[in-house]
Formats: sequence, C-alpha cells, structure tokens
Amino acid sequence: MIREIVTIDDDKCNGCGACVPACHEGALQMIDGKARLVSDLMCDGLGACLGHCPMGAITIEKREAEPYDEFKVMQIMVEKGKNTVVAHLKHLKEHNETKYLKEGVQFLEQNSGKLGFSVKEVLHEVHHSGQHHAHAGCPGSQARSFEPKSAQLAPEAMVSGQSELRQWPVQLHLVSPRAGYFQGADVVLAADCVAFALGDFHQKYLKGKSLAIACPKLDSNQEVYLQKLVSLIVDSQINTLHVMIMQVPCCGGLVQLAQRAVAQAGRKVPVKLTVVGIEGEILQEQWV
Repeated sequence: MIREIVTIDDDKCNGCGACVPACHEGALQMIDGKARLVSDLMCDGLGACLGHCPMGAITIEKREAEPYDEFKVMQIMVEKGKNTVVAHLKHLKEHNETKYLKEGVQFLEQNSGKLGFSVKEVLHEVHHSGQHHAHAGCPGSQARSFEPKSAQLAPEAMVSGQSELRQWPVQLHLVSPRAGYFQGADVVLAADCVAFALGDFHQKYLKGKSLAIACPKLDSNQEVYLQKLVSLIVDSQINTLHVMIMQVPCCGGLVQLAQRAVAQAGRKVPVKLTVVGIEGEILQEQWV
C-alpha cells in the first residue's frame, strides 16, 4: 500500500543516533554506524524523529510500504515499560491518530493482566498530560502544547509582559510540522532576533498563534526548513503564515523560503510579511 513513511539520507546521516530513542515505535536502529528504518510496519509516518536529527537526514515520503500495525507496535512498547507506552500514546493523540490510539488502548486493556504497570495510570497520564510529558528521547525537544500564561489568569490579574507561547519546541529544525498545535493554526515564522528587538512581540504578534523560529543566515540544512514549511501548508492545513524578519539583508532568506514553500505546496495560504528595525520599530508590514 502507498503511505507516508520516513526515509533516511545516508550521505547526510552522521551516525549520532539521536533519532533512535525519539522513535517510540522502535522502527529505527543504528546499524553499521548509520540510522536505519528496520520495519515499515512499525513506522507510523508521523515524523517524531525528524526534529531530533541535527543533520536533516530524515524526511517523510510517500511510497509503497507494509501497513502500519498498532498491535505489533504495542507488543514492543510494553516491553520498554510504562513511560515509553505513555509517550507513544501521547504521540498518537497529539497527531489526532484516533484509530491507532483506540487500537493501542484496546491492546492494553486486553493484556492488562500481563503488564508490569497499571493501564488506568497510563490512560490518566495520556488524557491529562498537562505540561509534563514522559519521553524516551531528549526532553528538551519533546513536542508539547499548553495554555499560555495569560489564558490561565483572571482578567484583573493579567499584567503586561505575560508569555503567549503555547507550544514547545519552537526552533524550526526541532518542530514536527504535523504536530497538533499546527493543525489549522495561524503560524508565526520569526527570525531568531525578532522577539528580542520587538518589545510587544508576545501580546501583539504571538497571542493565539503557533510559532516557529529560524535564522536564515546561520542555520544549516535549510532545505529541511523548506520541506517542513510545505508540510505545514499541506499536511497541517495552516490558516495563515506570518513571516517576521529583521531589516538586515540576510533575513530576506526566510521570506524566500516561505514563498518557495507556498509555490511547492500548490495550496494558497495567506502570507504576511513584517520587517522589524534593529531599534524595534516596524518598518514594513504587508501581505505578500
């Protein structure tokens, strides 16, 4: 059958192994110094491993592949312990994979007597995750969504300067473009320096939106950025894309990436450009 599945570029892979623990399903292994996809049936194609590859060697492609099998995946998950099971189910929940999530829960319930942990505790953590996520990979790049601080306060208790960030991570190399917080969202794509130069960035520009940041001058493997922006437009069906850059010439590369992504995606999405001066003033703001 034709489905989305990860592919690894051997030439780009440096053998660091960071992607392996990020694949809760166990579809990736280190073999002969390179990351390898060892099982089509265990790869869900959701790309949790993408953000963990520092070389941009992992992408998602559509090809003929063995159908994903949630029951076989769960057989492997339970051997790795409760935390891995929780992380896997949260991963499915975040990507709105309701069918696979139900199958995973069904497996746990059918085998509850054979497990070394409580199914009830697992389901509680999955459905009441809050800000903490059990994770078998790097906790610093684990995808998570949360209510911004301003939404947690009564209006009379709100003060200026409250964070409006509602997700983690935010760096474009680390985000999964199909994460739940990007689905149908208004997205801000900001150059790294923008939030430091613009005093009201959170309240005026970030509030109610999802975020990705990048530096078009210093970041490597920017073709990965292009692929992720295309995925945001096509897979996550984002509503708008607001590109925010500094006035310096090198920042223009971020606008070009956004425009290339829209052209490749073949789906029209409104793109707004804001140019910020190095002293924090707005120099340009227009739809492009």
